[in-house]
Amino acid sequence: MPSRSEEKVVTPALLGDWPLPDAQGDKESRGTVLVIGGARRTPGAVLLAGVAALRAGAGRLQLAVAEESAVALSIAVPEALVIGHSGAAEPDEVLELAREADVILLGPGLDDIDRTIELMRAVLRETEAGVVLDAYALGALSKEPDVLRQRRAVLTPNIKEAAIMLGREPGSDLAGAARELAERYRAVVSLYGHVADPDGGAWREESGYTGLGTSGSGDVRSGIVAGLLARGAEPAQAACWAAYVHAMSGRRLAPRFGQVGFLARELVDEVASTIATV
Repeated sequence: MPSRSEEKVVTPALLGDWPLPDAQGDKESRGTVLVIGGARRTPGAVLLAGVAALRAGAGRLQLAVAEESAVALSIAVPEALVIGHSGAAEPDEVLELAREADVILLGPGLDDIDRTIELMRAVLRETEAGVVLDAYALGALSKEPDVLRQRRAVLTPNIKEAAIMLGREPGSDLAGAARELAERYRAVVSLYGHVADPDGGAWREESGYTGLGTSGSGDVRSGIVAGLLARGAEPAQAACWAAYVHAMSGRRLAPRFGQVGFLARELVDEVASTIATV
């Protein structure tokens, strides 16, 4: 397992030598992100993730949420195509969008593990798109570890989700935990500032603020990853850039709000300008 000393520190210089794909061109050239999540009580998670994906440069956004929330979300995010999902079987419209998407972000706002497993199975067998798994989708992956099938994938667990995926508490060695998860699931893992890929690469982002530990912050981070993947970034590159942009967006807010007190929706508003300053 990599130690902290073996991780590369994510800095503007490192990112400058690892530039994102050219963002020029029309919206199709910058990719389509489909965010699937949003249970009846938590549609805001999909909103945060989806808008963050657009701010990170994705060209098109599609959202699939609980049927009850679809109309309200379509008004809140007029830039997106919004559809509802419900019941045991996936409506054809969700599967059609999955087939056409460049990146699928699954998990924000879901709250039923069995339902999430059904969603993951149904959607991923329909597409070879890049995938970002977050929240309940990570618990689903722990029960269906082979479902990713060697695709471009990034996993964005918090500490609790990492414990579920590992089958134990990760402890203080988060670099080692990220590497273990990357090897186990054959995907890039971004865990609390530590990024690992299954081929042994390891990075550490050191700019995070305490205030990033706020409701909805993880949805923003996963959305940034999805948006960068849609632009054509490789999984480890997208994860490292997203970790830095997420953390620095918090730093940009701190002079106005202090280290704690800023909101996840305010992080979203800093994403595009933070990327532009790297």
